[in-house]
Amino acid sequence: MPSKSSSHRSSRRRYGKGAGKAVRSAMRRKKRGTLKSGKGGRGGTVKSRKQAIAIGLSEARKKGAKVPAKRR
Repeated sequence: MPSKSSSHRSSRRRYGKGAGKAVRSAMRRKKRGTLKSGKGGRGGTVKSRKQAIAIGLSEARKKGAKVPAKRR
């Protein structure tokens, strides 16, 4: 039987539905080649999958979705 702490941890969701939507949108834009990095899209196009996810989570945070705070 699993311990109490592990089942408690799995029941709590870290990311909300809005965060998932934002990440899916960012991944789609990366695939199309329209996702830009940097403020105002002045940077180059995003090539990295990890960078696309980070941008999606950042956009979700700005919209007020349930996303954990950025690592310091």
